[in-house]
Amino acid sequence: MKTVLITGAASGLGWALSQQAFALGYRVILADMNEVLLEARVEALAARDAERVTSRGLDVTNSDAITLLVPWLEKHGGLDLLINNAGITHRSLAEKTAMSVFQKVMAVDWQAPVELSVACLPLLKKSRGGIINIGSMAGWMPVLGRAGYCSAKSALGQFFEVMRGEVSRYGIHILMAYPSFLDTPIEKNALGHDGKPAAHARSMVGNMRTPEWMAEQVFDAYGKGRKRLFPDRFTWFASVLWRVAPDLYQRLMLRKFASELEQ
Repeated sequence: MKTVLITGAASGLGWALSQQAFALGYRVILADMNEVLLEARVEALAARDAERVTSRGLDVTNSDAITLLVPWLEKHGGLDLLINNAGITHRSLAEKTAMSVFQKVMAVDWQAPVELSVACLPLLKKSRGGIINIGSMAGWMPVLGRAGYCSAKSALGQFFEVMRGEVSRYGIHILMAYPSFLDTPIEKNALGHDGKPAAHARSMVGNMRTPEWMAEQVFDAYGKGRKRLFPDRFTWFASVLWRVAPDLYQRLMLRKFASELEQ
């Protein structure tokens, strides 16, 4: 039986990924810093098969917690798949945003998955396992009011594209998933310029997808050995437009996300 560790597993896409992994027969380790909700999620899965689910309270930005996690994983049967799902975003203009907000977004969205993946590499080498990173289409193209988030997700993609080439010789497969707009708490909990919850509604393009839909797409792509997943063709086209006609893309984005400039 293969074991998967999922960060940010108690809500949103993380919970959908946990349920999908469980349905596919994985032994699922749910990791989240919300231990109350985490316990409820574990109980829900344990009612179906208690031997295939466990949890770990985890702040992914805590280096000491990550260091302690690895021997715990070894003790509990190793690791076949790591899903770096935990994330945070902000909605605020760059000039108005406190540096602490940028630092927090970078810590959760880039530093944490990098640190956790590197720490887990010995286990993944042993199992010839894999890593799934939940990126964002915002990492492929600029979006007003998301300077920190775009930067973190762009850095995430670049890091793991390099790592892919370095670890493929060990049989480790890396999938980068690039969703666009999902109906999850990440946007509901977005930070404002001062680190408090953002007060204005998000702007968006394309369709709002469910986390369950995305979770199915992710595991299907991983099972097929794909390296990158662009599930939303509309936003994929927008990212291509950014590369081939960046000035046109900027004009269209300024029009679509004009309300962000008023915040």
